[in-house]
Amino acid sequence: MGRSPSSSSNESNVKKGPWTPEEDEKLMDYISKHGRGTWRTLPKHAGLNRNGKSCRLRWENYLKPDIKRGKFTQEEEQFIINLHSVLGNKYDFPFIVKHYIFDLISFYVLVHVFWFVCH
Repeated sequence: MGRSPSSSSNESNVKKGPWTPEEDEKLMDYISKHGRGTWRTLPKHAGLNRNGKSCRLRWENYLKPDIKRGKFTQEEEQFIINLHSVLGNKYDFPFIVKHYIFDLISFYVLVHVFWFVCH
């Protein structure tokens, strides 16, 4: 038993395809003023003709201010290599990198925690 669509009649009116800078601005302004809230209702409140999933993905993957862009530092690159040598390919390595590499947790402690869990 899944969730029913919130507005199946309006589904044909939902915009698909590339985001415009104006849409990005509306989404960023709304979230900065009101917070993320519920993704299903956010597009309506923000004045966007998109669905909630599209807004969530745009925010999480492109607009979120704390997204780190650019190349890895030497320290981060070495950490990835060390972690992969400990974990190998048996775990969801991209998930681990995404959730732990940029935290302020000491790299030394993190590697040893994963080593302990794996052995």
